Amino acid sequence: MSDQIKFIVEKLNKEPFKKNYNLITFDSLEPMQLLQVLNDVLAEIDPKQVVDIREEMPDQTAKRMLSLLGILKYKPPGNATDMSTFRQGLVIGSKPVIHPVLHWLLQRTNELKKRAYLARFLIKLEVPAEFLQDETVADTNKQYEELMEGFKTLHKECEQLKTSGFSTAEIRRDISAMEEEKDQLIKRVERLKKRVETVQNHQRMLKIARQLRVEKEREEFLAQQKQEQKNQLFHAVQRLQRVQNQLKSMRHAAADAKPESLMKRLEEEIKFNSYMVSEKFPKELDNKKKEMHFLQKVVSEPAMGHSDLLELEAKINEVNTQINQLIEKKMMRNEPIEGKLSLYRQQASIISRKKEAKAEELQEAKEKMSNLEREVSMKATQTREFDGTEVLKGDEFKRYVSKLRSKSTIFKKKHQIIAEFKAEFGLLQRTEELLKQRHENIQHQLQTVEDKKGISGYSYTQEELERVSSLKSEVDEVKGRTLDGMSEMVKKLNALVAEKKTALAPIIKELRQLRQKCQELTQECEEKKTQYDSCAAGLESNRSKLEQEVRGLREECLQEESRYHHTNCLIRNLEVQLRRATDEMKAYVSSDQLEKRKAIREQYTKNIAEQENLGKVNIKNGKKSSIEDRANMKLREKQKTVRESHGPNMKQAKMWRDFEQLMECKKQCFLKQQNQTSIGQVIQEGGEDRLIL
Repeated sequence: MSDQIKFIVEKLNKEPFKKNYNLITFDSLEPMQLLQVLNDVLAEIDPKQVVDIREEMPDQTAKRMLSLLGILKYKPPGNATDMSTFRQGLVIGSKPVIHPVLHWLLQRTNELKKRAYLARFLIKLEVPAEFLQDETVADTNKQYEELMEGFKTLHKECEQLKTSGFSTAEIRRDISAMEEEKDQLIKRVERLKKRVETVQNHQRMLKIARQLRVEKEREEFLAQQKQEQKNQLFHAVQRLQRVQNQLKSMRHAAADAKPESLMKRLEEEIKFNSYMVSEKFPKELDNKKKEMHFLQKVVSEPAMGHSDLLELEAKINEVNTQINQLIEKKMMRNEPIEGKLSLYRQQASIISRKKEAKAEELQEAKEKMSNLEREVSMKATQTREFDGTEVLKGDEFKRYVSKLRSKSTIFKKKHQIIAEFKAEFGLLQRTEELLKQRHENIQHQLQTVEDKKGISGYSYTQEELERVSSLKSEVDEVKGRTLDGMSEMVKKLNALVAEKKTALAPIIKELRQLRQKCQELTQECEEKKTQYDSCAAGLESNRSKLEQEVRGLREECLQEESRYHHTNCLIRNLEVQLRRATDEMKAYVSSDQLEKRKAIREQYTKNIAEQENLGKVNIKNGKKSSIEDRANMKLREKQKTVRESHGPNMKQAKMWRDFEQLMECKKQCFLKQQNQTSIGQVIQEGGEDRLIL
């Protein structure tokens, strides 16, 4: 433990913290100061955690720190496996909880910085299935997942580039090699120009080659468009399958639902909502109003100086002395009723805290249950698609679940009772110790006063006499009350038993007849159910076979249609080429000069001659080559497209950021609503037992 504290102090005294602690000052830090140190270390890892703890509620501080530690994958040591104790120690600022956390954080600060940075972009927002039924939300969620995958790949490439270690010498070598290749290409182009000049109609041939290149580029663009349309079609088919699966799961859930279960759920929701409206929300509203009123008072008051602060401190000291005097007077009076009330108040405060803790546990359990229900529905749909059969029968699964629920409820109740007893035992033990200390101090003071007055032992004898007399009177009263009460209770119970027997006699006779009818009806129901299950299984197997046959026939039909259209397109292309060839042959064979001029061969030769003449003229005048002009034109077009698309792209990025903020707000509202809906159920179910305890 001392080595751990030494390591923490050394790290805190270095950059970037510079705390100037030693072992004594660090060990003597108060809980709030220790929490502030932990918050400073977390703020160094994640800049979003820069907060003054004095201006924040303890529950919010604990929630914020626990969420960040969960993202950083911190696991408490073996002696703090219980998350409730760990959370309570973090709220209180206990040293056994915070020191291991600081030691773990300061050991791997750089690694945790990277993890916190990646967590901002890679923690997926869980969108409920109800919202994913909307097409716009589903599309945006899909786009969000694609962007997350893109970020992963880009981050990996960035890390690889950082570790690849390119040097400036290698880059210079590459640049020199590229310049040499450029010179070689320029020389090659000049040689090709000289060769082309000797050919007739080289200008026309260059023009035709340019047109060919344009057509090839257009062909590549059309192929790219075709691939994009195929991808869109594939995504649309996937979306359709997802929607169909959701529809099947919803229909299955609606078919399995019973009116009794629906009524139970509605009753639980009503209880929870009534608790939230009647107890939690009013308390929170009152607290917020008090805080706002207090803050308004603080804002309305003028700025305070050093003298004002000294006056307030003097007033506080006076009030504290008055409170201590009143407490001493109260202790001298020996009022047992007020002491009992204080114990009950402490127990009530403990029970209220337990209610809040159990509400949080209930919320977490509900979230886990919803996730498990989704997984179960997905697995059930998968088994139906593959085999067409269920994994378990409904009655067997319900019996198994009912047994587990009964056992889990009994276990939870027993565990809860044990925990409450332990907490109350610790509280009562602590109060007993405090009261014993106070009693010893008062007795010591009383003995000193009696010794001074010369009547030592007087208070002890007087207290013993009063106690014995009060005990005797109480015992006599209790005896008399218990005897009278027992006799009256026996008479009342005998009368009630006789009345109930007479009233229940005809009802018991009717109940026997109804039980016989119920047994007969249950037997008939089981027989009908077996017949129905066998018939349904046969129909389901026939339906799956027919669906497979229909799918195969549809696939064959689509393949044949695609072949038919492909062959038609080939035939049309061949017919066009054949028509062009016959026209060319007619024009080439005919004796008419006008028709010969219309032939493609003549046009090509003429264009080649024109291009040769233009090339000679351009070389004489010292003009640049058409290749460089083309490259400049492409660069200008790219610059123009970038300028035109800059504004819409920035607008789209802003809209995406706004959408992310909106989804984060919706997530927080949804989580808050779930937290609020889960508290009331636990309190309504176990409130009476806890109050009795």
